[in-house]
Amino acid sequence: MRQTNPKVDAFIDRAKTWQEEYKKLRAIALDSELTEDVKWGVPCYTLNQSNVILIHGFKEYVGMLFIKGALLKDEKNILIQQTENVQAARQARFTNTKDIDDLEQTIKSYIKEAIENEKAGLKVALKKETDLVYPEEFQKELDASKELRIAFDALTPGRKRAYNLYFSSPKQSKTRESRIESSKSKILEGKGLND
Repeated sequence: MRQTNPKVDAFIDRAKTWQEEYKKLRAIALDSELTEDVKWGVPCYTLNQSNVILIHGFKEYVGMLFIKGALLKDEKNILIQQTENVQAARQARFTNTKDIDDLEQTIKSYIKEAIENEKAGLKVALKKETDLVYPEEFQKELDASKELRIAFDALTPGRKRAYNLYFSSPKQSKTRESRIESSKSKILEGKGLND
């Protein structure tokens, strides 16, 4: 077993739920060549400083997130794509320690495959930004304001997708326009939707 990180000890000690599940998933992760750390406030396991898996808890379940899970074969069909906008990551979900015990060998084999993929330098083929179709109301704003266009183009692909989803989801044009108007200042400041 690899060396434990005191930050992960503290994370598990502070957890109000899923402590036993965290401990089991942690032990499985550490039974590999991955290095343990805390990133984004949750246990993260890396290979040569590249993120491979995260362990995180939600109200209904605890999950092991494979950063490049879309590359895994998933022969046991246990991986979930959290939303249609998630391109690379896939998550295995557990609601108790028995679930983890039952799938321990599968989880270990998925971790091994994820490590091999990382060593091979494999990358998930992400959709191109040009695949985004902006709602008419936002496209008009981009066409009308060079400053807004430059600021929006400078955002990361993930931030662009988040804004596009936020702007596209309302059925009424008035709501779309309101969301766009209220987001302009954040876009101009180079911030994401939730920054």
